Amino acid sequence: MDIELRHLRALEAVGDQQSFTRAAQALHITQPALSRTIQQLESRLGVSLVDRTSRSVRLTPRGRRLLSRSRVILKDVQQALEEVSGEPELRVGFPWALPDPWISQTTAHFETVSGLDLRLARRDDVHEALVEKTIDVAVCRDDISSEAVHCTVLMWEPRVAAVSARGPLAHRSSMSWNELGKYPLVINTVSGNTGPALWERGHRPRRIVECRNYDEWVALVAAGRGVGATPRSAAFTHGHSGVEFIPLEDAPPVPLCIAWLRDGENSAIRTFREVSVANLPERLSLLTPPKGPVCPLPQRGRSG
Repeated sequence: MDIELRHLRALEAVGDQQSFTRAAQALHITQPALSRTIQQLESRLGVSLVDRTSRSVRLTPRGRRLLSRSRVILKDVQQALEEVSGEPELRVGFPWALPDPWISQTTAHFETVSGLDLRLARRDDVHEALVEKTIDVAVCRDDISSEAVHCTVLMWEPRVAAVSARGPLAHRSSMSWNELGKYPLVINTVSGNTGPALWERGHRPRRIVECRNYDEWVALVAAGRGVGATPRSAAFTHGHSGVEFIPLEDAPPVPLCIAWLRDGENSAIRTFREVSVANLPERLSLLTPPKGPVCPLPQRGRSG
């Protein structure tokens, strides 16, 4: 079959971004060019790889299967090119909302100290990306420790409530954590950081609206389907015109973690960990949660 690497890269971008617009931006090509590339791949394989609707873009089961195998192929090609060119890089995966200026300062510091390039790669499931070795380090908002992956907390951030800008809560200057639990709760089940278990019994949200990534989460909140909670830095870096972010009283803080394969640690990863700590904001606690309610790290796949 006349399949080229550009076809596989296009599928990878669409699978990761779940949006033709964002995937085209990530690949630095136009959206029509990306659509043609995906259509070529589907035509040459004779199967449907992408489900397109007016609201979302998702890979079909065959598309996900091909993407899983394609990641290995693209990684092998990238490693071969790096060996020849002598220009290795550190791939840092993240699901959403990296704190800034922490990430920009850490990136510049790492590249200066190590002499390597740092490439950020958005991945909804960073644990899977680590295991598949499509990223070297993950920056995430929950504990993804497993037999294969080591995860450690860098810092803790305060939570803020996310409510629809059109709803009755939009005018509020603050809310209590237990009050937030009285409303339907939108949770991101893949890479989120808020779930019903964070409330004490008797105060837990009775209705849960589930989604699988940050873009779906913020769209559901904006539409008034429920409320949410997120780290304060997300309100500054990933705002939405239809969402108001409100300070929360007595809310458990959110961890910012870094993770890597237990058998894959190297000098580049150690350097990234060191500069990550060196560039932490002084106002946030290092390694231990701040005074007040302590947030138990959500179990992987159960947070939102």
